[in-house]
This record gives sequence, C-alpha cells and structure tokens, in this order.
Amino acid sequence: MHFLNQFVINFAGLKLGEHEFKFDLDNSFFEHFDYNDFNSCNISTKILLNKKSNLLELNFCSKGSINLNCHVSNEPFDFPQKNEMNLVVKFSSEKICDNEEFLILPNGVSQINVSHYLYEMIILSLPIKIIHPGVENGTLESETLNALRRYEENVHRQNKKTDPRWDKLKDLI
Repeated sequence: MHFLNQFVINFAGLKLGEHEFKFDLDNSFFEHFDYNDFNSCNISTKILLNKKSNLLELNFCSKGSINLNCHVSNEPFDFPQKNEMNLVVKFSSEKICDNEEFLILPNGVSQINVSHYLYEMIILSLPIKIIHPGVENGTLESETLNALRRYEENVHRQNKKTDPRWDKLKDLI
C-alpha cells in the first residue's frame, strides 16, 4: 500500500452533511514530498467535510509542534504550528479554474487525495524567516550569537572612524 493512500477520502458513500476526518503527521509524511527541513514534527490535522448535493466544502485545520533550526543562530527550537484552510470542490466536465480555493473534479469522481493540501497548508503556515524566540527577546546564549555580536561591534567601530578629508568638508557647512 502506498503511504499517501491513507489520505484518500472516499466521499461517494457518505451521506449529505458534515463528516470529520483526522490525521496525525510526522516527518515520514513530509519525506514523501522530499521536504527535509524539519528536525521533527508532531501535527494533528482535522478535516471537516460538508457534503452537499452538487459540491463539497472542506475545512482543513492543523495544530502541533515543529522542531526547526533558527535562521539566525541555527539553534533548534519547537515552533508552534497552527493554520486553517478552506477548499470547495465542484464537479464539472470543464477543468478550467483559476481560483486556489476551488477544485473542479470531473463528473463521476468518487474520492479525493487530501495529502497535497495538508502539505501545502502546513508549509505555507511557516514564516519566511524562522527566528528562535530567545533571539527575539535576547535571552538565548550561543556561540553563533556571540560571534555575530562581536562582528557587529567591529563593524560599528569601523563606521565610527571618519576620514579626515570628510571632516574638513563638514567645516564648510
């Protein structure tokens, strides 16, 4: 059995109304998408599927913890992850749709694989620059941060020194 087959929702046999599906994700899920930026992760996801006669409404929710390395200090820390996403599935013989919140499936399809939507929702919930909370509030101590501070002090000292030629020009004002 292919790993991602467990994320296939067969909606053909479901009655009209709301149905809930839960999935627990770890690193093995992201490895199937060749994504290895997490040290570890433990994410619980819930999909609320509202089946109507002519469409499906899916509400994706995720909450958990992802262990990442800080982009400034390279120190690992647990990042609290939480996100929501909505998707409307319509059925039609036409496959043209430019809206990312709509998915158009051909008539007669009876199942949908939600693994890619779960992956996108979680990856897009991460900030572009991942910063350890200790770096932001100044409480983290590491060799990397100490080296950055020393470098910053050296740059500041070099910028304080002025060229005497420019000092003479300042006297003209």
